Amino acid sequence: MIRIVPLKFQQAGRQYDFNALSLELRTGDKVIVETDRGRAMAIVVIPPREVPDEQAPEGLKNILRIATEEDLALAETNAAREKDAQRYCSERIHERQLEMKLVRAEYAFDGSKIIFFFTADGRIDFRELVKDLAHHFHTRIEMRQIGVRDEAKLVGGLGICGRELCCSSFLTQFSPVSVKMAKEQGLALNPTKISGQCGRLLCCLGYEFETYCELKKGMPKCGKKIMWQNQECEVTSQDILRQQVTLRDREGSCCCVSLEELRTGQASQPASQEQPTGETHTNRLTKSRPHRQEPGKPAGKTTPKQPEKPLNDQPQPAEVLKKDQDTKEATAGQSQSKRRRRGRRRPRGGRKPGPSNQGE
Repeated sequence: MIRIVPLKFQQAGRQYDFNALSLELRTGDKVIVETDRGRAMAIVVIPPREVPDEQAPEGLKNILRIATEEDLALAETNAAREKDAQRYCSERIHERQLEMKLVRAEYAFDGSKIIFFFTADGRIDFRELVKDLAHHFHTRIEMRQIGVRDEAKLVGGLGICGRELCCSSFLTQFSPVSVKMAKEQGLALNPTKISGQCGRLLCCLGYEFETYCELKKGMPKCGKKIMWQNQECEVTSQDILRQQVTLRDREGSCCCVSLEELRTGQASQPASQEQPTGETHTNRLTKSRPHRQEPGKPAGKTTPKQPEKPLNDQPQPAEVLKKDQDTKEATAGQSQSKRRRRGRRRPRGGRKPGPSNQGE
C-alpha cells in the first residue's frame, strides 16, 4: 500500500498527487517537494489515503519534508523580491516599447530562476529584454505567455455577483463555456452582463446548464399551440425552475399553469372535444373545398343527376341490334344532307353569266 496525498502550489491551482511516505499530514500543512523545475513549497489539500501499489500513478514523487520556519521565512523573502522584479521588468518593457503586458513575476523556492508571466496579442521578440533582466538579477530568466483567463486567475478580483472570482478562489481548471448555455437559461445576450473580468463568458454559466436542460425536456416550447380547458391556447413564456408556463387564448387573456396541471388537464379531455360536435374530419374537408364551376353554366345552378336504370329495364339483345341499325341510318342521312349543302355553295367572285346571257 502507498500513501498518496494531493497537493497544490497556489490557492486555486491544480492538484497533484505525491507520495506521503510516513509523514503525518493534515489539510493546510505546507510541505517541500521535488518537481521537474526544482524544489517548491506546496499545500496539502486533504489528508493522505492508502492506495494499492497497482493503482498508484506512474512517476509518483516523494515529499521531502514538512516546511520549517526557515522555509516559511525564505518564502516570504521571495514574495518581497517578486514585487521588485515585476517593477523593474515593467520599466524595461516600457523603455523598449514592447507590445506586451506583464502580469506577475514569480521566484522559484530555491531562487534558481525567475518566471515572468505576460499577455500579448501575438508573438513577441523579447530576447533583448531577457538579456537586460539576466544582467540585472544574475539568475535564470523564464518568460511565459498566458491567456486572459489565466491573467484573471493570477490577478484576482471581484465579479459582478460581488464575490471573489471563481477562477482565483476555487476553480482548479477552466471548462469550455458557450453562448448556448446562456440561451438555455433565458439570460439576456448582453456581452457586458454575461462576460467576466477577463472578457470571456462567465464560468458560472456552466454550473446549472445540465439542470436547466433536464428540467426543460418535458416543457412545451414557446409558440406551441395546445388545448387547455376546451380552448386552443398558445405558450408565450416558460418558468423553468418553477415548472410553469404562461398560456394565452384567442381572446388575449393569459394564465399561468403548472406543468403537472397541464399534463393532467390534457389527459382528462375526451377525444370527442378535439373536433366540433356533429362533424367529422372528412365532413370538414368537404365543407372547406369550394364548388367547382363548369364553364358555360350559370353560377348557382347544378345539373340534376339522372337516375340510373335498373338492371331489369335494360334492352334485350334483339332490341340492341335494332337500336344500332336506327343509329347508323340516322348518321347516314345526316352525312348525305351535308354533301348536298356543300354542292349549293356559291363562289366568292360572284354569279357567273350563263350561256343564254352570253348570246345576248
